[in-house]
This record gives sequence, structure tokens and C-alpha cells, in this order.
Amino acid sequence: MKAALFALLLSSVISLGQSNKSQLEEAVSFGPYQPVGVAISKQNRLFVSFPRWSDKYQYGLAEISKDGQRTPFPDAAWNRWDTNAPQQHFVSVQALFIDQDDALWVLDPANPNFGKSMPAGVKLLRIDLATNRITNTYRFDDLPLAQTSLNDVQVDPRRQVAYLSDPGRACLVVLDLKTQKSRSLLLKHSSTTADPGVVLKIDGKEVRDNNGKAFSSNVNGIALTPDFRYLYYRPITKKRLYRIETKYLNDISLTDQQLIGMVEDLGEAGISHGMIADQAGNVYMGDSPTKTIRRMTPAGQLQTVVTDERLLWPDSYAIDRDGYLYVTAAQYERLPKFNGGVSQVKEPFRLYKVKITPQ
Repeated sequence: MKAALFALLLSSVISLGQSNKSQLEEAVSFGPYQPVGVAISKQNRLFVSFPRWSDKYQYGLAEISKDGQRTPFPDAAWNRWDTNAPQQHFVSVQALFIDQDDALWVLDPANPNFGKSMPAGVKLLRIDLATNRITNTYRFDDLPLAQTSLNDVQVDPRRQVAYLSDPGRACLVVLDLKTQKSRSLLLKHSSTTADPGVVLKIDGKEVRDNNGKAFSSNVNGIALTPDFRYLYYRPITKKRLYRIETKYLNDISLTDQQLIGMVEDLGEAGISHGMIADQAGNVYMGDSPTKTIRRMTPAGQLQTVVTDERLLWPDSYAIDRDGYLYVTAAQYERLPKFNGGVSQVKEPFRLYKVKITPQ
């Protein structure tokens, strides 16, 4: 009996330790170029975006080869810096998304160097990966583009809808891909608005700009479950995770108050920037103060996937067909704007991966 009990206890200890056995691996090194968005196609093609946040800039969007080489995508012309024609060139590419039809979606909020958006350059592109050609361009002409700062995008090709976060106005944006009309929802609701009491503290230092203002972000990362049922979302500087069924986001008969009533507060979930959902419905989030990636299971359990000192502002995610979660380390908190005008970035910038086992 004692031997059986010891074996059971040992098995339990091993089981509890499984989530901490995942090891972070370096996938790609980018030298001085700061990555943010990442996407992986069904053929395991890897794409990374590089916002124009500093003078160290080469391409807005690149395809990454197996040996780590970057090729401007979809071509060099789109990646040529040209403020005279922002409609036809990348200005400051932010988010990437691969939909279930294996199309690549590219969000360019056109806000270089953290400034206001250039209205003429704001766009969402759909790229057919079979031909590497842009098939659709969405301009958001019905949004107040001087006030927006579109940040993340998820797409439901079945319903022909794109969901976007807009931290600038603290709302979710639902774009009808057929009509190109958009709706701004949950505007300045508590679930889309940052908590002013939350100040990020990383490596013992509060993240404040050179005027002493603490970093703050309204609704930022969003994640659409593969069954298209739920959209998860949250501000960066708020320690709670929210979700809402997409059927409510697409129900134009609902009043603002009725829609608010459909928001689910999933409770404390640490800090997170970008998010992604896997095929099992787990939602992965990266916590920069603790340098940890966690997942929220469909049952509401918050689990640690990996903790590693190299997770310097884990920003965006992609999952490949081999079961690896990829994450960009943007080192955003080390930029000059938060360090007295002096960069604390440790080059090279990197993309990491970690093996995940959906629970």
C-alpha cells in the first residue's frame, strides 16, 4: 500500500510539473530590426512585421526562410518607404493574421514612430498566399482615422467579418468584409479601457516615458477561437481577461446596453499584450513583468506554459503545424522613450518558440 501511495504521489508531482517543462527556443534572430507581428501559414510559411518605430528599419513585412533570411513581402515595392504615397506602401505594419482559408491579413495602422495615424495610409490587406498577390484592401473610411490606433486583427472568412482592437478609442471594431462598413463597439466600456492603477514594472523599473507618464494601453490583444464562437480581448494595463460571443458582435439589432450585458469577465489573468487561441480553445498570453507565457483553458484554468528571462515584452503569437507556439520579443520597454532618451535594447531582436501541448 505504501509503495502504491508513493507511486501515486510521484505521478502527481510529475504531472503538476509538466507545464513548466516547456523550454523556450530561439527561432530567428533579426539583428537591429524590431519585430512585432508574426503569422504562420498552413504550409509553415513564416511572416513577421516590423513597425517603423525607429531609424533602424528595412522592411515593414518580410517572409522568413528556414535559414532565417528575410525577403520583403509581398514585394520590394510595397516595402519601399514613401510618405507621398502611403496608400500603396507600408507605413508601419503592426498585426498579421492567417485565416482558415490560408490567406494572410496585414494591418497597417500607419502610425510611424508612435505618432498619430496617417489617415491616407491606414489599411488592412488580404494577401492570397497561393499567388502572393493582394486581393483586397480595406481603408476604414467610416472611422475617425485621426483618432484611431488600430492594433490587432482576427478574421472569420466564413462570416466575412474582421475583428480589430482600437486602443486609441478604447473599443472593438467589427468590419464587414463584403460592404467594407465598420462598427465601433464597447466604446470606452470597462472591458476595453485600461486600469489607471496598473503600472508595468519590469526588471525592477516602472515603464514610464521621459515625462514620467506611465505606459498605458486600452484594448490591445484579441484572439478568435477556431470555431469562431468567442472573441477574447483585454487592455494591456488591466489584469483581467474578457470574452464575448461573436454572434452578439454581429447582431446589429442589439443596443449598446444589451451588448454590454453579453460581455464575460473571466477574472484575473496577469498582464498580456497580444493573444492567440489554439485549436483546442486555449488562449495564450504573455506577461512582460514576470516574463511568462500563460494559457487560459476553455474551463477557465490559468496555466503557466513557460517562464524565461528572454521574454522581453512578448508581443505577438503564431502556432505552426508541428505544435510550436512562436512569440516575438519586442523589447518595447527598453526603447529610448522609456529610458531617458537612451536605448536599452539588447540586440539582436529575436523570435522564439516553445512546444505546446493543448490541455
